[in-house]
Amino acid sequence: MFFGPVLQGKGFKMRDAKNYFLTTAIDYPNSRPHIGTAFEKIGADVQARLRRMEGSNVHFLMGNDENTIKVSQRAEELGVEPKPYVDDMARQFREVWSALEISNNDFIQTSEERHYIGCQKFITKVNEAGDIYKKPYTGLYCNGCEAFKTEKELVDGRCPNHPNVPLREVEEENYFFRLSAFRERLLAHYEANPDFIQPESRRNEIVNLVEGGLQDTAISRKGFTWGIPVPFDPEQTIYVWFDALLNYITAIGYGTDEARFESLWPADVHVIGKDITRFHCALWPAMLMSAGLPLPRQVFGHGFVYNKGAKISKSAGTAIDPMDVFRIHGADAFRYYFMRECPFGGDGNFSEERFAEVYNADLANNLGNLFSRTISMCVRYFDGRLEGSSSVDTTAWLAGLDLAELVDDLRAKVGSFEYNVALQRIWLEVLAAANRYIDATAPFKLAKTDLEACKAVLVNLAEAIRVIAILIKPFLPGTAEIFYRAFNFEEAQAWATVGYEAATHPSKVELKVTAPLEAGKPKPLFPKIELKGTDA
Repeated sequence: MFFGPVLQGKGFKMRDAKNYFLTTAIDYPNSRPHIGTAFEKIGADVQARLRRMEGSNVHFLMGNDENTIKVSQRAEELGVEPKPYVDDMARQFREVWSALEISNNDFIQTSEERHYIGCQKFITKVNEAGDIYKKPYTGLYCNGCEAFKTEKELVDGRCPNHPNVPLREVEEENYFFRLSAFRERLLAHYEANPDFIQPESRRNEIVNLVEGGLQDTAISRKGFTWGIPVPFDPEQTIYVWFDALLNYITAIGYGTDEARFESLWPADVHVIGKDITRFHCALWPAMLMSAGLPLPRQVFGHGFVYNKGAKISKSAGTAIDPMDVFRIHGADAFRYYFMRECPFGGDGNFSEERFAEVYNADLANNLGNLFSRTISMCVRYFDGRLEGSSSVDTTAWLAGLDLAELVDDLRAKVGSFEYNVALQRIWLEVLAAANRYIDATAPFKLAKTDLEACKAVLVNLAEAIRVIAILIKPFLPGTAEIFYRAFNFEEAQAWATVGYEAATHPSKVELKVTAPLEAGKPKPLFPKIELKGTDA
């Protein structure tokens, strides 16, 4: 069984191999999530769902990054205290993720006590290791990144990630982390663990960054009341990145439940945006090295989603609320578009016109139509009961398609975050095989001349629906369950326990239609989008 590289490099603890710990970046709650944020969460969710299907005990962590200047400023603008503000934003974020069928096990708010305790323990440990010192500092600060910027990081004197946010010159006396001291150890780790940073383009960027030399980084701010105090200097507050990165360990018990922490750490993968790889691939492993903790096994830096070619930005007005798409077309259509149309390791694009094209072609006219035609014919010609189906050869529809090979490749593709390639294979090979089979056998004609032959064809199409349900389960969980429950397949295996391996073993049950019907037909899963011109 292959899921892509999982490393047990130097310093990693051996833990229960059945446990799989997956995280996403925690989000600033200064406004609601946009489709770029949703892209990340869906991508992580696909990974989590397949791992569960294959028997892993998955712990999937998400959360909000609350101890930030942005948050306190936004709360002040609204005339509320920071804590009630972040709690309400956490509620809103959870609602969005639930609507998009994100299956996270935990959601951490960095204003929680478990995070407070773990942060203070960690910074104390790093201080005791001699890797923290205090000094005056003057530098250019980006409010968008909540980070100081060096001259070589700027483009035309501005932050490349937030070019519309003016940089501020900040002069303070802060605590610093000796990041520069970890250059050689980091490079050695990258060399010993070539898959630690993925995809390859991100790895090359970070290796070049670290080879060019690292500067010590400020890890505290003075004069802020919102945040976690530095335990050995209460006048200082732990700076956002040193605070935020620690959520990955404080959420699972660091500082509060050591047994639980040791059962889950190190993380198998951090799924994050490509704009914050330097924090996760240089600063974070150096912090862990200082504290004597194992490093995560992998960091995957996904690409950006653009809105009609423009970078998604709340300040520039190009952000799109995922709920605007969800309310009209549902979670699975949203999930399919972004996982099929946008390479997870690269950049993708969203427009209403392209969404409608993909939706109509792949979901309405292909996936949804196959389902509707099959169920309708079963009801029309056999009153929904395909008697004798358990003895029918259900490999005829495959026409030479090697399901075992396909399943192995899908595992590999999903394990390496090649979601668009996996979906291409499902649509271009499996759905195409089922549709070709309908065209070649014409069951609607056989119903008039040879009912037994017609029944055999429909049994094969029901089997195709079962296989498709299994293969799309990580991507389109709601649709997959509807497909599986359209017939009485649960008599052979309960849906909750179905993994990819089940697709390679034909179901042998006496089939009957169990899908809800309206006038003898199933309700359309993906009503076609009527195009009303274009403004692209």
